[in-house]
Amino acid sequence: MESKRGKIMLWALTAAILGGCVWALYATGFFEAAGSPEQMGAYIARCAPWSHLAYFGVQLVSVIVAPIPSNITAAAGAYLFGLWPSFLLTWGAVAAGSALVFALARALGQGFASRFVSEKLSEKYLDLIRRKRDVFLALAFLFPFFPDDLLCILAGLTDISFQRFFLLVLLARPWGLLVACMVGSATMSIPLWGMALLGIAGLGLFLLAMKYGDRLEDAVIQRLKR
Repeated sequence: MESKRGKIMLWALTAAILGGCVWALYATGFFEAAGSPEQMGAYIARCAPWSHLAYFGVQLVSVIVAPIPSNITAAAGAYLFGLWPSFLLTWGAVAAGSALVFALARALGQGFASRFVSEKLSEKYLDLIRRKRDVFLALAFLFPFFPDDLLCILAGLTDISFQRFFLLVLLARPWGLLVACMVGSATMSIPLWGMALLGIAGLGLFLLAMKYGDRLEDAVIQRLKR
């Protein structure tokens, strides 16, 4: 009974906080600004002298409630703050948000996940996460065409430990964010053909890893045991 009551209270608290976040984002014009890095940069700049804190909050909340790719806000932050401050803020916020949605999904179960992840996406990815687990999550976090934030929710429904999941987030999620920050800070510019080549190469690596990932993982484990 106590467990059920605690779960209901957690549900109510989560719904209240998330609802308040959505309302605050809507009232301050976040969703209108999310269309481009320039508009997002102007949105964050309006929060001066608390722009860095506002940027961290936007990145954190966007992982949980807003269907906005972190790369867009990362590029906007880099334009405002420079490469390394924006990258570190983004990395910290995305890691914290990933851990939070994982923990909520672990505590509240399928009911919570269904509020954010469609049945189609759940059917597509949940079995892959359960079967391939570390290999799939690491590759999905590395490549930009996967719904990273939604995968963090689905991972909470599997038997992967929180420590293992969080280590994957820390090691695999930052690289796409770093590229976005480099682009936003004008440190690096990637033409469309370059993006296409990177996408094709990434997809090829992903397919190879999905096919041979288990063998490679077993080979590494066996070598380490010697």
